[in-house]
Amino acid sequence: MNSDYLKPEILKSALLTVDVQNDFTLPGAVAEIPGTLSLIPNIKKILEKYRKHKFPIIHAVRLYKPDGSNAELYRRELIKKGKMMVQPNSEGSQLVKDLLPKRNIKLKPEYLKSGNFQEIGRMEWIMYKPRWGAFYKTNLEKRLNELGVNTIIICGCNFPNCPRTTIYEAIERDYKVIFIEDATSGVYKRGIKELRNIGVEVVKSKDFIHNLNVNWEDNQK
Repeated sequence: MNSDYLKPEILKSALLTVDVQNDFTLPGAVAEIPGTLSLIPNIKKILEKYRKHKFPIIHAVRLYKPDGSNAELYRRELIKKGKMMVQPNSEGSQLVKDLLPKRNIKLKPEYLKSGNFQEIGRMEWIMYKPRWGAFYKTNLEKRLNELGVNTIIICGCNFPNCPRTTIYEAIERDYKVIFIEDATSGVYKRGIKELRNIGVEVVKSKDFIHNLNVNWEDNQK
C-alpha cells in the first residue's frame, strides 16, 4: 500500500456522525445501544472543534415509518408489530441535544426523506439515510464533492452496523477515512484490526483533536 494515497487530509475533511439519536442513545430508550450515552462528551468535543474551524459537519439519521416499510427487512416485522423507534416527528428520532449547535433544533422529516440536507448551522447539516450506510441512495457523495472533501471523520452509534457500513462505502468511493474509536459505541478489537487492514486510520478523540489543532495552526502560518 502506498501511504501517500491513504494519508488523511484533515483540512479537506468532513465530520460525519452516525445515528446519534435519542431512541438509540438515552437510557431505557426503545432501541438503546449500550455505551452510546457515555461517548457523547467525546463526540461533542470533536463537534466543537469542527464548528470553531468552520469545517463541514453532517449528521446522518434514520427515520422509520410506523408501518416499517422503509426499514431494513430484519427490523420491518418488529416495527409492524409495534416496536416503534425513530419515528418521524417523535422525540426519539431527534439528535441528542448535547450535539446540536442550538438545543431547540428539530428534524424536518419530509424535507430530509426527499434527499435534502437540513442546514442547522454554518457548514453543518442533517441528512436522512434509508439503510445502514450513509451513501446508499443518498446525495452524500455529491455534497462531499461539492465541499471539496477527500477525508471523512466518522463516529457515532453502534459500530457493527451503520458506522462500519458507512466506512466501507466511503472506502469504495476512494475517500480517506479516520475512525474515532472512543466516540463510537459497539467497537470491538477484531473490527478495529479489519479497519486498519483496509487503510482506515483509527484514533482516540484526544489524539485526533490534537492533530486537528496542529494542522489548523500550521495552515495559519
